[in-house]
Amino acid sequence: MGCGTSKVLPEPPKNVHLDLVKKVEPSSGYKTDVCKLFIKGDGDGIKSAIPSPPCYTSPHVEQSEPRKNRVAKYRAKFDPRVTAKYDIKALIGRGSFSRVVRVEHKATKQPYAIKLIETKYHEGREVCESELCVLRRVRHTNIIQLIEVFETQERVYMVMELATGGELFDRIIAKGSFTERDATRVLQMVLDGVKYLHTLGITHRDLKPENLLYYHPGMDSKIMITDFGLASARKKGDDCLMKTTCGTPEYIAPEILVRKPYTNSVDMWALGVISYILLSGTMPFEDENRTRLYRQILKGKYSYSGEPWPSVSNLAKDFIDRLLTVDPSDRMTALQALKHPWVVSMAASSSMKNLHRSISQNLLKRASSRCQSTKSAQSTRSSRSTKSNKSRRVRERELRELNLRYQQQYNG
Repeated sequence: MGCGTSKVLPEPPKNVHLDLVKKVEPSSGYKTDVCKLFIKGDGDGIKSAIPSPPCYTSPHVEQSEPRKNRVAKYRAKFDPRVTAKYDIKALIGRGSFSRVVRVEHKATKQPYAIKLIETKYHEGREVCESELCVLRRVRHTNIIQLIEVFETQERVYMVMELATGGELFDRIIAKGSFTERDATRVLQMVLDGVKYLHTLGITHRDLKPENLLYYHPGMDSKIMITDFGLASARKKGDDCLMKTTCGTPEYIAPEILVRKPYTNSVDMWALGVISYILLSGTMPFEDENRTRLYRQILKGKYSYSGEPWPSVSNLAKDFIDRLLTVDPSDRMTALQALKHPWVVSMAASSSMKNLHRSISQNLLKRASSRCQSTKSAQSTRSSRSTKSNKSRRVRERELRELNLRYQQQYNG
């Protein structure tokens, strides 16, 4: 979906608001709570500030130095126990204090991904513990699997399945044909995984297209849910309510924005946003101004105007409407969504029109727009910096007023 989507990380300090974000640099030894870190979110293309790059995507190797030198550089960082079992093949991604490499099991020749996390940094240790807590509990065909873990005093090596089929929307653009039936097949796999997570008391909290990957390039590939860096796992008997402010702005549920305790229904809101994009290639809520974006979300304000919506069935729109419901108690659960007539019938009674052209055009248009915004932001960053303090104060005041207004409405 373009050049990348910013992410709001857990729990901002009380005197900082949702739209005031900062770039996180690798720790220099001082103690910082990872739950108070943010990333830049003004369309600058920075995707993640936590050590959680997509460790399951098809290889994406940087070109700044010869490949052999890169591989040798990262192989040297691996514990001998790891290199005795796996051949290090290529660097896939990097975070503030993590690296992800594609590896091959020496005995079976099976490819995997290994996420190397520097746990000597407090932030890395916090995120690592959180992600491991979730991944060690899950085993489902539509959820990325943790294979094994190697731990040292300063590093953790998480061996995981490698999804080589690419992101959901990249596949749609390349496919050439996409109907409502195709959409329901995708959503059924995702809903199966989400229902399983919710049954275990796990809330993903960052569901979005970038975290839905195909396992392999074949036409019959399954979809896998990835990236559990923001997931919350509740043990049996624990309070099911969460309070941490986190997620990706365009996918954040209204109840999170008004700082109210929330449940796993926030995942269902995100699935409503994904469903909307899946059928149109456009976002239901989108604005470069973070305050206006949040206002749209809090009002649940979206429309079915423009292509290809006239060709989309009313049953599909009803499915989306039952997920993009501001009141979380009225929102469908994963089980209810799986039983919705549109999904159950696999859209058999719905429009079988090929929506591919409109969806692809909209996706590519948005990607181009986001990339141009990124370049523009980078070229004007120096001139804009002198005005940043003033604009920040304005945004603070606007969001304070917005939050106060909607909290009053929410409580009223």
